[in-house]
Amino acid sequence: MEPNRLSKILAKAGIASRRSCEALIFEGKVRVNREIVTLPQTFVYPMKDKIFIDDKQIELKDEKVYYLLNKPKGFICSNKRIGEKKLVIDLFSKVKNRLFTIGRLDRDTTGLLLVTNDGDFAQKVIHPSNNLSKEYLVKTEQEITHTHLTALSKGTLIEGKWIRPSKVTKVRRGTIKIVVKEGKKREVRLMVQNAGLKLLSLSRIRIGGLRMGPLQEGEWRELSEKERSLIFA
Repeated sequence: MEPNRLSKILAKAGIASRRSCEALIFEGKVRVNREIVTLPQTFVYPMKDKIFIDDKQIELKDEKVYYLLNKPKGFICSNKRIGEKKLVIDLFSKVKNRLFTIGRLDRDTTGLLLVTNDGDFAQKVIHPSNNLSKEYLVKTEQEITHTHLTALSKGTLIEGKWIRPSKVTKVRRGTIKIVVKEGKKREVRLMVQNAGLKLLSLSRIRIGGLRMGPLQEGEWRELSEKERSLIFA
């Protein structure tokens, strides 16, 4: 691994996304040769420097892995254990690499989730400049009317900003597809709720040009290089 800024070295080592690695550094959780470092841009030489997170030395490896998961309900996108809550990374117990999810789906949302140890790739996927669209399949308790579709298309206020979906399509009586780009927390749930609909299930089926495909909930597979490129197509 080549000499580089500390935040980038950590991301390349698969600790987390670049942004999350910077947060760890700012919080004083990272040591280089036992000295606490709080500046992400600190230059580090992996061949001779030893890096610790919470006093545990990290292994600097270049091997990168990329997985597509059909996230099941009841799992949370975090590497921090909170009580007995189930973590997405628990599904990858046989994988030796330190993994993290790219972005988040809330505990009750299922569907397409990317899991990796490549912080640079994760940063590219979540960065607003790439303007990636995400498509969700929504099932509701009642029949979706023209009034509901109009309300959904107008959007809703989320975190002080008015958010509109890119596209809303009725599939059948109580099923619609919603495409969004903002990435606000629980945005699709709030849009559906504020349109007067009771949500039965929510599943992400596409990120950029990459679709879920035939995976059962809880199943995952490796992503090919072509599929990784397809995300940004």
